[in-house]
Amino acid sequence: MVNNSNLSQVKQPWASPTDDVIDALIVNPEEGLTKEEIKRRQEKFGKNQLKKEGGESVLEIAADQFKSIIILLLAVAAVLSLIFGDVIDSLAIVVVILINALIGFFSELQAVRSMEALRELTQVTANVRRGGIVTEINAKEIVPGDILVLNGGDVITADARLIETSKLRINESALTGESLPVDKKKDPLPEDTILAERTNMAFKGTSVVRGSGEAVVITTGMKTELGNISSLVQSAQEESTPLQNRLDELGQKLIIVTLALAAFVAVSGRIAGRDLRLMIETAIALAVASIPEGLPIVATITLARGMQRMANQNALINKLASVETLGATSVIITDKTGTLTENQMTVKEINLPEGAIEVRGEGLALEGDFKWEDQSTSDGITPTLEKLLKVGVLCNDASLTVQDSEVEEAIGEPMEIALKVAGQKAGLTTESLQKQMPEVRKIAFEQETKMMATVHQQDDGQYFYTIKGSPEAVLDISIKTAQQSDEEKDLDESVRGQWIEKNNAVANRGLRVIALAYKTNSSEVDEPYKNLTFLGLVGLMDPPREEVRAAIERCKSAGVRIIMATGDHGETAREIAKSVNLVESPDAPYLLGSDLKDLDNLSDDERQKYIDTQIFARVDPEQKLELINLHQDQGEIVAMTGDGVNDAPALRKADIGVAMGQRGTEVAKEAADMVLEDDFFGTIVKAIEQGRTIFNNIRKFVLYLLSCNISEILVVTLASVMDMPLPILPLQILFLNLVTDVFPALALGMGEGDRMLMEEDPREATEPIMTRRQWTSMAIFGALITATVLIGLAFARNNLGFSNTKATTVSFLILASAQLWHVFDMRGNETNILKNEISRNFFVWLALLITVALLLLAVYIPFLADILSLTNPGVNGWLLVLIASFAPLIISQVLITLRVVN
Repeated sequence: MVNNSNLSQVKQPWASPTDDVIDALIVNPEEGLTKEEIKRRQEKFGKNQLKKEGGESVLEIAADQFKSIIILLLAVAAVLSLIFGDVIDSLAIVVVILINALIGFFSELQAVRSMEALRELTQVTANVRRGGIVTEINAKEIVPGDILVLNGGDVITADARLIETSKLRINESALTGESLPVDKKKDPLPEDTILAERTNMAFKGTSVVRGSGEAVVITTGMKTELGNISSLVQSAQEESTPLQNRLDELGQKLIIVTLALAAFVAVSGRIAGRDLRLMIETAIALAVASIPEGLPIVATITLARGMQRMANQNALINKLASVETLGATSVIITDKTGTLTENQMTVKEINLPEGAIEVRGEGLALEGDFKWEDQSTSDGITPTLEKLLKVGVLCNDASLTVQDSEVEEAIGEPMEIALKVAGQKAGLTTESLQKQMPEVRKIAFEQETKMMATVHQQDDGQYFYTIKGSPEAVLDISIKTAQQSDEEKDLDESVRGQWIEKNNAVANRGLRVIALAYKTNSSEVDEPYKNLTFLGLVGLMDPPREEVRAAIERCKSAGVRIIMATGDHGETAREIAKSVNLVESPDAPYLLGSDLKDLDNLSDDERQKYIDTQIFARVDPEQKLELINLHQDQGEIVAMTGDGVNDAPALRKADIGVAMGQRGTEVAKEAADMVLEDDFFGTIVKAIEQGRTIFNNIRKFVLYLLSCNISEILVVTLASVMDMPLPILPLQILFLNLVTDVFPALALGMGEGDRMLMEEDPREATEPIMTRRQWTSMAIFGALITATVLIGLAFARNNLGFSNTKATTVSFLILASAQLWHVFDMRGNETNILKNEISRNFFVWLALLITVALLLLAVYIPFLADILSLTNPGVNGWLLVLIASFAPLIISQVLITLRVVN
């Protein structure tokens, strides 16, 4: 058995040779740790994760329910009731406090757990070698001694000593503040080397920019350098979303108005000779009723439910604030490959010096042949074509698993998969070629060169260099072209220009174009990108996704502009843009990424040209930042897609960073606000619709709550001024506050939204929840309900001869019922009066059923009726309640249809 106590004694690993570090950690780099050893080390060192700062426990969530001025006011009311000897009222208020707290507790707990579950879906993973096999695991499961396998785009998930490197560069800015990536190596360093200069170490929280390597884990979790920094933080301030800030501001304004009104009611009631205790309790109850304390609860549930809906549609939200921002998105800057297209390339044509060839067969199908445009040129696989196909198969990182002449599994970049499929159609497999010419060296693709190369040893002792990359880059370093007779011809400027014209012609047909070249050399370490023989051009097609056209049309109707920013050729980008109806003109203009410079010095006309352009080609990640800035300066809310390491700055800069879940790197996913599990553009559109729905739902229940609350205030205030009996008593107000605030408001927050939302332009990002129109609507709705309650109270006393208790019961029921029916006033102006987003909402009907049942229980259960001072209103009383409570709804519906309110 391994002595785990030795594992904690690896000190200053950067100063020790790799063999010494490996021996100290008791691990074989070729095999990794065994299952039994992993289990023992996990028990000793725990999970590889940082302690969560500021996270709330169950007890803290429960305690938060009582940290409110609202609860304080209720508690004062309970104490005063007890002082005045009204024990039942005091107990009833305490029960209301507890019920409110329980609803808030369970609602917030559910929302917190939902968001935690969503975060679990986007946990960082790591590639480790265990039991001789490289496998992807959750980063939390890593232990000291694990062998990390690092590649470009990976997030490093533990502190580790590098044991193998190949052009490895790591971005350590998150840890050291150094903006430039660091070149890494495995050689030992002096003991006094500072953190920023430990070039043989990889640290948790940093990311691989390029290259590859292997490292043995030294420390995990809070023992890492990032953990040491984290432990210095005493507490983390909880993030407040813009929506939460707006709700807080609204609540603060309401508190001031409420306290003034409550004081006025108490003083005026006392002057009118009403009981002091009754007026004080009424004033406090009014204060409680007028502040929509259900807002935070309902808002949290609405946001959490929206996040769940987005997750069900393959859009994982990393940041809560993004849910609100999504609804205001006005510009989407999207990549082409895999987002607008299928991301399944097929070789469609090959251009050789001796002619053009159509390659038949679709997708991963191995059936297909090579049809020459000019049959007199050749009728089969010529030496040049065979050599080109060999280069395409060898200069390749993809892998195909073929069973019974069918591709069972394909792993790698779609373009490289397509090249291997084309080779298979000519009988050229990776296995047979590697057996003839084993690979001895590989030069990974780099953005700077836009090329990749491999070196293979031939039987004659020479080395065969294979190169593929962008046509411009490959042509620039080629000095010869291959010929049909297996000879070579000098590549002069005239011939180079002809190939450039061919490249443009192929790209104009909407194909992605790559060039292939080769050379032979007696040395395996010769410069790969020099003195090449040009073989030809390969045109590949990545067809548009069938659903994209409909998604783009939906964006257009919603006032959301779509801008394509791709690394592909401009003509290719334009062809795809036309095919998905992103642009309508066949000659729609496009700009190159290199044009995105000196934007601050543009004239107004020049700037407008950049703003109006919808296609940007040959764009690199740095230029995407300029594009984002250009539109944000115009006040647009910009969503940006990305998948690479270098996309991270643009994803952070955008108002909504959208990472690709399937082909995206871990760095991109970490930087993004949203991750698309299916890499599909239409998912972004669905998320925007959900964002709009969420904001619209919040606006609806805020308007609903405030309308109900203002009606309660006006009813009591006007009755006090007019020397009428109180239409509603303190405990009745508290009961209504609990019933009509929570259930219907929750139902509005759970709605699926107005189907016409995506027919409207995006709202302004700074638009408040309650605009002037909503405040006007609130006042009108509240006045209508108030008028019917006071008229109903007067009619019950003067015309029906009801006692004060019976008349107050009627006015209480009119107010409660009118508030319930008021939920149907939350429909949009453009919707049908009977069929709309409110009437289709199942939760609205469920809320009404529950609240009506609670009202009936309050009237007919003696115990509750005594506490609330209610009595049976009788047949006449119920008829009055029904007629009076529906009157505001009828008038409101007319006003909504006439677009006076809402």
